[in-house]
Amino acid sequence: MNAIRIVVLLLSASCFVWGDTVQIVDKPDVSRPNQNYVGNRQPLAPSPLIKLPPQAIQPGGWLYKQVRLQADGFHGHLTEISDFLKKDKNAWLSKDGSGSRGWEEVPYWLKGFSAAAFTLGDTRLLDEAKIWIEGALNSQQADGWFGPDKGRTGLATDLKGREDLWPNMIMLFILQDYYEYCGDERVIPLMLKYCRYLASVPEDKFLVGYWPSMRGGDQLYSIYWLYNHTVQPWLLDLAHKVHRKTARWDEDVINWHNVNMAQGFREPTIYWMQTGQQKHAVGAERNWQKMRAMYGQVPGGMYGADENARKGYTDPRQAVETCGMVEMTLSCEILLRATGAAVWADRCEDVMFNSLPAAMTADFKALRYLTSPNMAVSDSKDKKPGIQNGGPMFHMNPHSHRCCQHNAGHGWPYYVQNLWQATAGDGLAAVMYAPCTVTAKAGKGVSVTIREQTKYPFEETVEFIVEPEVPVTFPLYLRIPGWCKAPTAAINGKAQAIEGRGQAFVQIEREWKAGDKVSLTLPMETSLRIWKDNKNSVSVDRGPLTYSLQIQEHYKRNGGTDIWPAWDILPQSAWNYGLVLTTDNPARGFEVVKGTWPADDQPFKWDAAPITLKAKARKIPAWTLDEKGLLNVLPPSPVMTDQPEETVTLIPMGAARLRISSFPTIASEK
Repeated sequence: MNAIRIVVLLLSASCFVWGDTVQIVDKPDVSRPNQNYVGNRQPLAPSPLIKLPPQAIQPGGWLYKQVRLQADGFHGHLTEISDFLKKDKNAWLSKDGSGSRGWEEVPYWLKGFSAAAFTLGDTRLLDEAKIWIEGALNSQQADGWFGPDKGRTGLATDLKGREDLWPNMIMLFILQDYYEYCGDERVIPLMLKYCRYLASVPEDKFLVGYWPSMRGGDQLYSIYWLYNHTVQPWLLDLAHKVHRKTARWDEDVINWHNVNMAQGFREPTIYWMQTGQQKHAVGAERNWQKMRAMYGQVPGGMYGADENARKGYTDPRQAVETCGMVEMTLSCEILLRATGAAVWADRCEDVMFNSLPAAMTADFKALRYLTSPNMAVSDSKDKKPGIQNGGPMFHMNPHSHRCCQHNAGHGWPYYVQNLWQATAGDGLAAVMYAPCTVTAKAGKGVSVTIREQTKYPFEETVEFIVEPEVPVTFPLYLRIPGWCKAPTAAINGKAQAIEGRGQAFVQIEREWKAGDKVSLTLPMETSLRIWKDNKNSVSVDRGPLTYSLQIQEHYKRNGGTDIWPAWDILPQSAWNYGLVLTTDNPARGFEVVKGTWPADDQPFKWDAAPITLKAKARKIPAWTLDEKGLLNVLPPSPVMTDQPEETVTLIPMGAARLRISSFPTIASEK
């Protein structure tokens, strides 16, 4: 492991302590196992990072607000909205698996709903989640099958009954979370019995059909989880079988459906934990790079695939499903734990901060199926053929968009659950940043509470106040994002000499005492990305946030109910601007404006962003909307225009439901 070791003198609350160390490492040292939490067991590759129980991390500030809004919004009330979640005739609440409702929609929804319940400790959510979890636990048949049974089919598949293993893969994630939350002793036996059933299915009838074969990596992940909790060798044989029958993501990007891409690309690197083969180790990174190179030359961490990625459709007006966003962040979280590579945390934050918030209204009471980096109108009109999927895909509607309507809810709760990790060597790691409190075991089993105080990603400083039950020695890891060039750290007010580099960790190992305080500063600079393969357009970044043109948003009621209305969002200000960049140092042409923090703790609103940028721009009259309200493609930069120079405001991309995030540039006058 590449490491720069620095022996420092630390000033503790009461005395000088010699011999404590601060070093920069690529990942935790896996030669030292974790004795407090269940990670990978031999022969699987050792776990550098290990997921903590769901309730170990309590969100605060703006992050608590996101989960609270979700619980109070449409997703937290989908049992009142969605016909798929009606309890009568629901296949997941039937002992014999009969019923006409909810084949895949129930686990889609319950994944995020139950995770929010565990995070918030909300009684209403917990009681409702328990009904559905009990339904799953009580549904197991004598041969090991559980859940909806023979004769059932979903809306998006021709598979019948037990042919379709995909919905059960989702439910296994839920049961794993539930077990980690409360230790229900029924979960492990159910999963073992179900896996015995899977092992008995003839290979030519196993993982058949489009969706199950594309997403078999989800099944693989659950098998490894079960192996780590039981150490039963036959499960590893089943894992090999799953890999053999899963689409060949280990060879290439095998499919261009946006959600399949977001889920499937990680499979070879998860399988690497068992094989140790280099071709599997590099598979996820290779796939990610190819997806972004071909269809992701845009900001926001995703790609253009408005159902599928299509040759010739790479402009930033191309969109991606909300489902694709949350599955991408989950893949990044899983890969972060499996590899310890900090780059996956960078990529997760990119989507969480810049893409996901804009896929829903700021009050979480409606969502849209598709969101793109550049969109000037968000309404119910069909946008084909520019957008592949026909219908009201840009409409903010809590009653529509079936798969995303149910599935989008695991984004924020899973983000909370992955802010902190246990590490090899009995340490703790802050791998992504947000206001929160973590309580977990470290060192020799001592309970440690760490309060993380910050408004990141809107500010540069993150403070950690460590409160162990008794003094305890353990390594604390703090991630350095890839965009940060000059991090600084202080322990109890004493500055540390850190020669930091991005996509690494600061490791601090010492005896921690109650009241110890670590301050991490991640200086944020304004920078530009040039998308050469997208007409030389540019995006503006500051730290982990990408910035978009502030377009005044007008919400016009279009359907829904009085309690759960649907909305068209229409622009009330000009959007067709190109940026005027200075030639010597273009990034210096942007003024950072720090405003007031929103009183309601919701910074992802177009008119409430606490950090904005001022930029010079000119209108491009020839850049217009087509007859369906879809942006025409970007004009090649630099663009000639006779319009006067104006000062425009840029806001965080995640706060902009209408937005221009990839800008043309204006040609210099000569």
